[in-house]
Amino acid sequence: MLPVEDAIPELLQALEEGRSAVLVAPPGAGKTTLVPLRLLDAAWIGGGRVIVVEPRRLAARAAARRMAEMRGEEVGDTIGYRVRNETRVSTGTRIELVTGGVFVRMILDDPGLSGVAAVLFDEVHERSLDTDLGLALALDAQSALRDDLRLLVMSATLDGARFAALLGGAPVVESAGRAFPVETIHLGADPALRIEDRVVRAIRKGLAERPGSILAFLPGQSEIARAAERLSDLPADVMLAPLYGALDPRAQDAAVRPAPAGRRKVVLATSIAETSLTIDGVTVVVDSGFARRPRYDPGSGLTRLETVRVSRASADQRRGRAGRTAPGTCYRLWDEPQTASLAPFDRPEILETDLAALALALLAWGVDDPMRLAWLDPPPAAAFAEAMATLGRLGARDPAGGLSRHGRRLADLPLPPRLAHMVLEGGRRGEAELAADIAAILAEPGIAGRDTDLALRIDRFRRAGSGAARAARQAAQRWAKLAGGRRAGEGPGAGGLLALAFPERIAQARGARGRYRMAGGAGAKLDEADPLCDAPFLAVAEVQGGGPDARILLAVAIERGTIEALFADRIVDEDRVEYDRSADLLRATRVKRLDALVLSERPAEPAGNERNARILAEAALDRGLDALPWPAELNRMRERLAFLRARQGAGWPDLSDDALRASAEDWLVPALRGKRRLSELSGTGLREALAGLLPWQRMAELDRLAPASFTAPSGNAAAIDYSSGEPVARLPVQNLFGIAVHPTVLGGAVPIVFELLSPARRPIQVTRDLPAFWRGSWRDVRADMRGRYPKHAWPDNPAEAAPVSGARRSGRPA
Repeated sequence: MLPVEDAIPELLQALEEGRSAVLVAPPGAGKTTLVPLRLLDAAWIGGGRVIVVEPRRLAARAAARRMAEMRGEEVGDTIGYRVRNETRVSTGTRIELVTGGVFVRMILDDPGLSGVAAVLFDEVHERSLDTDLGLALALDAQSALRDDLRLLVMSATLDGARFAALLGGAPVVESAGRAFPVETIHLGADPALRIEDRVVRAIRKGLAERPGSILAFLPGQSEIARAAERLSDLPADVMLAPLYGALDPRAQDAAVRPAPAGRRKVVLATSIAETSLTIDGVTVVVDSGFARRPRYDPGSGLTRLETVRVSRASADQRRGRAGRTAPGTCYRLWDEPQTASLAPFDRPEILETDLAALALALLAWGVDDPMRLAWLDPPPAAAFAEAMATLGRLGARDPAGGLSRHGRRLADLPLPPRLAHMVLEGGRRGEAELAADIAAILAEPGIAGRDTDLALRIDRFRRAGSGAARAARQAAQRWAKLAGGRRAGEGPGAGGLLALAFPERIAQARGARGRYRMAGGAGAKLDEADPLCDAPFLAVAEVQGGGPDARILLAVAIERGTIEALFADRIVDEDRVEYDRSADLLRATRVKRLDALVLSERPAEPAGNERNARILAEAALDRGLDALPWPAELNRMRERLAFLRARQGAGWPDLSDDALRASAEDWLVPALRGKRRLSELSGTGLREALAGLLPWQRMAELDRLAPASFTAPSGNAAAIDYSSGEPVARLPVQNLFGIAVHPTVLGGAVPIVFELLSPARRPIQVTRDLPAFWRGSWRDVRADMRGRYPKHAWPDNPAEAAPVSGARRSGRPA
């Protein structure tokens, strides 16, 4: 008897008395296969169907097959399943196992879920986007349309209280599990080896030391393929079985089946095997500690595949696989203390991924605000806003914000919005079948090989004989028919179609071979040996990693002419202007640009506009204001203003270097408008530019309070230098004879500092008080100067003497 049997009476009673319940049952308890079967006996079921929502296709098929075996039936009789590209149901089917994506489409097509008595959400702790969305829609339908609909949430490890609160205070039913002891052995990390090499070493250790089959967890399909190559020499009694999402269903089923008697199996799996299914005979788990997760970057619009550390919850799930049917062993490829540093749980997909599909589903549901629904974790506002913007760019929204006609057609296709848009555009442009084939390849990663070039994958997809490929081709044919397209046409080709789905991923070669820049601004690269490196432009479908070294996993060449034809409404012509410092010249290039990509460029004449004047102004500031052709009198005016501002405050404008740099937009940019060189700016132009910063009403005050020059009694004028913060005039002393009252500025408040010069114009004295100088030290100066310059006047009392202009006595010949 399965352990969950003991909890079923309480669960049935909870669903008899209420509309919702939460079932917590550990791995191996039998909840996935037994609970739906027992619900068929409930009186409230009547003749209704039970829908079981599984996070993965493999789990849905395996659970349906196991349940059918328990009833001695074939799959498709009482128990059936619906997954992408495969359906096994009949008119007599009472229990349908479906993936989250299929359930979302079911409830969007029939919000009342006609004929459905209960919906069971299995393994909800995985928190897939489709499961979260499906549960939100089911709760809304239960509230508004189907008060008799039962909802049951099931998981091995979940926060039961949170889910119970989400379901309106639903009762939590707990079941004991059945798990055998598992010995955990930490083999430590070895950064010198690739992940697959470390896994292979552990597998060989497990085969030598432990009985039973082995389940090894690797990050992705490429690591699985390399590990399989390294294990090609296994003994004949050891079977090797890969297990990943893109694998043909028959191969997946073979991997899950127990090994034949007398043989062992080594299953190389991704995280697809963490939960939801039991692989009979597995008693050894090898955990690499890594998984490959999609990570959406709203800034670039890219969903990247990243290899990340697993969470502690995932590590525990993996470890538990070894103890499902017998005592087991788990080899962990890290040191034991590292376990504590792992994140407790994987982040819900709704917080990490592109939400365009969710946004489209909500609009089809009639909701443009996700907060109108109930969520365990609501969609992040920024990511949802970006998703709605994406739908707008795809033409999926009408002016009122709801679904446009095109948006409704997108919602009718069982594809992500971008791929659905590509298929519909392909139909409109005469290439529906090509677009649908591309959509099938992108929707089923790995189904057409791992070539980087999409053209090679298309060819392989059309020739592949596997059941998965045939089912995908049939689905593509249905999509092409829905798109209403014809087979042949003069369309944009594979590159153009892919670019219509991911315009921000159009990439242009730059720099070293294999380096590209995408239209969204992100960098990416190809292996230098990849033939695609010869293409100047690519349409990129998939990248791995982040930053400038993100690796292009799937792309196809696209012609520049195709880009220009498809995105003519988004391509801009602009002049790119730069300042050439060595030539003191603005140089312009006419650029045709699609977002971050430069499609073409040619020399052009710089426009005499404000933008280019600003570039020149920035160059001037970079070189320094002193490099401008300042007239001497203009600099002296700035010094006079600085003097007045220091003495009288902010009523006077600030024309210091710092202030002029800060206000360059107001005076320098207008002065440079229409110019191509800084050298074209004249002193007159600078004077006119600064005139606007000094109110004309203050100019008269400037000359009165801080005159530019001092006129001596001799009639000679000397400039007054304000650069030191004081007014300083330099004159031969004879020019000042006759001054009995010391000259001042600022209305008599500040004395002029006189630097008294000899006839040879050498300094002899500095004074701020001429009368005191005449009365005091003049006697010593006179005695010294008479000996040196006997032909010049050196009166006893300069205050009463006549001033002398020039080198000799006034009125006498030389």
